Amino acid sequence: MLRAAGVGVGHEVVVPAFGNAEIAEAVTRAGALPAFADIDPVTYCLDAAAVEATVTPRTAALVVVHRFGRRADTGALREVAARHGLFVLEHGESETPYDELASRRERAAYLDARLKGVRTPAGGDGHTYQQYVVRVPGNGRPDRDAFARALRARGVDCRVPVRTPVHRLPGFRRCVSLPETERAADETLALPVEAALTKRDMHRIAAACNALGGLLQPA
Repeated sequence: MLRAAGVGVGHEVVVPAFGNAEIAEAVTRAGALPAFADIDPVTYCLDAAAVEATVTPRTAALVVVHRFGRRADTGALREVAARHGLFVLEHGESETPYDELASRRERAAYLDARLKGVRTPAGGDGHTYQQYVVRVPGNGRPDRDAFARALRARGVDCRVPVRTPVHRLPGFRRCVSLPETERAADETLALPVEAALTKRDMHRIAAACNALGGLLQPA
């Protein structure tokens, strides 16, 4: 689609560095150069102001990536694109069946009400909770990775959604300032909210997190 829009050698394409290395790879296959912009700390999607600051005379396109079941602010991002004459592509997530969507939202609400010591995700309209992502700030105390290891030892199948931002990977390394991207990569942890989880499972997840939450400074 980038090639069809005339994007190629000599062009830059604005993309997020938080996850999705395949997006940057697609840009390079089209002959263009990925230009990494910072994310919004709530949605984990591209921040419109950061995109605006990244645009140069060589910028030809923008790839909007929706993340964890939250949609990017496409209105604001398309306004930036319109001001600079940029081609816009959207990269979405797979659709969640309605019955599973309701179950995920129910389990997310359960965790929202019970978790302590971690920062729960801002829900917002339309959140499908493809992943239930909390923040585990270090603050000189047990950090996200230590927290995750302790949860796994208690039988909670948690995972780090993005361990290394794309702009730190070999082949895409850039000297750019992306503080929200870096912070999200250091602090985020995905907890299970699948429809198959029982009430006992959800209680166990909350209890395991809260047993560790007292070790952390308030988020």
